[in-house]
Amino acid sequence: MTIHISTHGDVLRHAGKRAAIAAGMTILMTATTLLLHLGTDFSATVTVGYIIGFGLCIATLISAMVSGALSYRSALLMQELTLTRSELSRISQTDQLTGLFNRRGFDDAAVLALTSARKRSVPVTVFLCDIDHFKSINDRFGHESGDKVLVEVADVLRQLARREGVLVARYGGEEFAGLLVGVTRDQAEQYAEQVRTTCAAREIPIGENLERVTISLGFTVSCADAELSELMRIADRALYAAKHRGRDRVVQADDHSLAA
Repeated sequence: MTIHISTHGDVLRHAGKRAAIAAGMTILMTATTLLLHLGTDFSATVTVGYIIGFGLCIATLISAMVSGALSYRSALLMQELTLTRSELSRISQTDQLTGLFNRRGFDDAAVLALTSARKRSVPVTVFLCDIDHFKSINDRFGHESGDKVLVEVADVLRQLARREGVLVARYGGEEFAGLLVGVTRDQAEQYAEQVRTTCAAREIPIGENLERVTISLGFTVSCADAELSELMRIADRALYAAKHRGRDRVVQADDHSLAA
C-alpha cells in the first residue's frame, strides 16, 4: 500500500498510527501468551516474582518482535525513498535524447574530476565540439532527423569515451563537451582527431538516404589550477576558431590562453 506523506499533520498521524499499532500488538500478544501459559483460572495463586520475571521476558520479546517488524517496514520505505531520490538525481543530470550527461551533470562531474586531478598533479583536457551546419540539417530534413543526428554523434562520443575513460555530455543544442584527465597534449589531440574522423565516417540513415555529418572541435590542456568555467571558455574560443577556419577540423587553444 502506497503511503502519501506531504504535510506535518500527515507525519504526526502516521507516527500516531504506528505507535497505536505497536501498543495494541504488544497488549494482545502479551495477554495471549499469559493466558496460554497460566491458563484461564483467574483465582489461581502465583508468586509476584514469577509474574514480574515472566512478564518482563514476554514484554521484552514481544516488544523486540513488534519494533523489528515496524522498523523493517520503515527501512523498506526509506530504501524506496533513497532509490527514488537517486533516480530523480540521475534524470536531472541526464540528457533525455542522447542519454549522455546534460550540462548540469557534466559540470558536477567535471568539478570532481578537476579536484582529483589537482591532488594528483596531472593535466586536464577540456574539449567542446559542435555539429557543422546543424541548422541546415534541421531545415532540410526536419527536427526529427536533426535529433537522429544528435543521437548518432552522441553514440560516437559514448563509444570512444568508454574506451578512453572520457567524461562526455551534450552541453546544449548541437554542442557536446568532454573532459580527459592525465593525458598528454599529443594524446588529447589524437583523441580529438579520432572523434572528428569517426563522426565524419559514420553514415546516418535519414529518409531514404545515408547522410554524413562533420564536427568542429576545440580543446585546451591545462596543468594549472584553472576553474572549469575558465577551461570551458578557452575551449569555446578554440571551437570558434575551428568554425572560422572552415569547420570539420580540430583546433587546440594556445598555452597563453589560460592567462587571457
